[in-house]
Amino acid sequence: MSEALLALVGPTASGKSAIALALAERFGAEIACADSMTVYREMDIGTAKPTAADRMRVSHHLLDVVDPGEPFSVARYARLARATFEDMRSRGVVPFVVGGSGLYFRAAVDDLDFPPTHPAVRRRIEREDSESLTARLKREDPDAAAFVDLANRRRVVRALEVIELTGRPFSSFRDAWGRYTPAIVAGLTLPLDELDARIERRLRRMLDHGLLDEVRALIDQGHREALLSSQAIPYRQAVALLEETITGEEFLEEAARATRRLARRQLSWFRRDPRIRWFDATQSERAAPEVGAYYSERMKG
Repeated sequence: MSEALLALVGPTASGKSAIALALAERFGAEIACADSMTVYREMDIGTAKPTAADRMRVSHHLLDVVDPGEPFSVARYARLARATFEDMRSRGVVPFVVGGSGLYFRAAVDDLDFPPTHPAVRRRIEREDSESLTARLKREDPDAAAFVDLANRRRVVRALEVIELTGRPFSSFRDAWGRYTPAIVAGLTLPLDELDARIERRLRRMLDHGLLDEVRALIDQGHREALLSSQAIPYRQAVALLEETITGEEFLEEAARATRRLARRQLSWFRRDPRIRWFDATQSERAAPEVGAYYSERMKG
């Protein structure tokens, strides 16, 4: 059992946290969070971070790693995750990866190769015009030019940065993405109308539980720009609400719309993973034992 790795994935608001708590207790596991936003300290309510009571029930790892606005990469997350798993296994504890960030999930469980970054190199490349960048990528790595979205300037710049820093084609780093490490992975899904309703209810609960106070405190600490980043749903919208550039209803509409888009991207990402066995999470009291039975069956095999 100590060599097993369990995982529970799915879109935001699908009910992963509650099910994971029950199953972690059942299997003597500790939870490693696979989420790109819960790594930030003091961003608790808007990230739906596990509560203090949740953490008393089950140990959670890979939370509260850096301050808002502090640089944090998926490569660093991967290193932390692997060290966490090693520690768990040394204590006879089952690692249980839980989260909705597909990239962080794969970084935790798969042997992916993350190329280095260098801000100065990136800035120099960014000074070139888009046409020159595209032509350069086609010339230096035709294979990458075939799969990189050439209309996405940021992705083209990243590919060229990797080529310069490593001396390897950017496309050579793609091979690992087609290889999947053995893991016991369950995924939660539910009808989109139910998922959308849960997203809206959760946003309302966030407001009721003090989201705006949390955002005020973060702004007072100098983290306004970090909260305005494109990934920071619903913080970006909450800043606009506090600054009175949108109304309360507009906050709910914009945050819900952005979260719905995120949830659909998450589903699309996870559906490409052949390891995942999907379970209907419409009724969590039914989904939890079904997922638990699946884990038990796979762990015996």
